Amino acid sequence: MPRDIKLRRQKTKDRIRGRISGTQERPRLTIYKSLKRIYAQAVDDTCGTTIAAASSLEKGLKDKFKNGANIEAAKAVGAQIANRLKEKGITTVVFDRNGKLYHGRIKALAESARETGLQF
Repeated sequence: MPRDIKLRRQKTKDRIRGRISGTQERPRLTIYKSLKRIYAQAVDDTCGTTIAAASSLEKGLKDKFKNGANIEAAKAVGAQIANRLKEKGITTVVFDRNGKLYHGRIKALAESARETGLQF
């Protein structure tokens, strides 16, 4: 990937990250996607801790999906992270798309988390 594209993506990510921050009551739901997997974690930025995490690499999801990087896997990860946060009594989050476009797998994960009960 050319240097200017990486720099532009990093600037976008830093700009978004400068505006949002997670707390214990309303953590930051951050998404990372690679070519083979998708990951989501809820972070409390005041303490610097991860409250809950889910990925397409976990046992239940890895066996269920042949490819962990498709929209169906993203929907499953979104539902799983929402369920884990609801178990801890958290219903609202701040969504951090990590500089990526709100499209495809990112959108599928977010909509799945909303359908499961998270608000953002």
